[in-house]
Amino acid sequence: MNVVIGTPIHRDGAYVIDKFLSNQKQIQQIYPSSELILASWEHDFVKELKSLVSFWKLRGNVLPYEVVKPDYARSSIWNIACGREAIREYALSQTEARYLLFLDADMTFEPSVIKIMEKEIQGYDVVFSGYPLQHYGVGLAGAGCLMLTRDILEKVKFRCYEFKNGEVIFEDNLLEMDLFRSGSRTKKGFFLSINHYRSATEATHINPQPVGLLRRITNCAFTRYWLIRASIMLHYNIPWKLKAFLSKSP
Repeated sequence: MNVVIGTPIHRDGAYVIDKFLSNQKQIQQIYPSSELILASWEHDFVKELKSLVSFWKLRGNVLPYEVVKPDYARSSIWNIACGREAIREYALSQTEARYLLFLDADMTFEPSVIKIMEKEIQGYDVVFSGYPLQHYGVGLAGAGCLMLTRDILEKVKFRCYEFKNGEVIFEDNLLEMDLFRSGSRTKKGFFLSINHYRSATEATHINPQPVGLLRRITNCAFTRYWLIRASIMLHYNIPWKLKAFLSKSP
């Protein structure tokens, strides 16, 4: 096995689970030396997910995990951060895979996604492929389509912050900050076709495309690092608020 595909999932967010698993079947047919790991904190959902993995005849498993968070925390981001961390630990301790590829369960991907991302990651430690965000335009640095090498997985962990004022710093924000600190080589672009589903029937589509100058500047590792550092100091997610503002601008 060369690649682990990791996907945190919960029942409410599994509204296109059949589309997602059908897409995963296509991916494994092209790249059989891969394994799908679904991770869920809802233990009553785990058995159902195992049945679905078996039904689609996928190579993979379902990983139950616990959500550990402060008593005051209310955001669902903890579920995602803990799920990604559980998958990271699984990939390192239970497999010898060279790469971990995160693919979100509310998306479908070009079936050759692994081959595309493996090509793009050569000479790098991490590759982000951008995708449409629900209500907020297009994102270039989210973890919905993210490949990491085994070496970098050993240096970073998935975590998030939630402050008592309710503001949240997402797990992909902190990952970017930690990657910069570790001196990792990071690549961002729009490398493949992705559908991001808003509901069971409605999706936003994106094709491979060049990255514009403004997006290159605002998403470069140095800029993002200082924006995220400032967000932690101010207890205010500056990159996310900036993206929301720009998406609503004329």
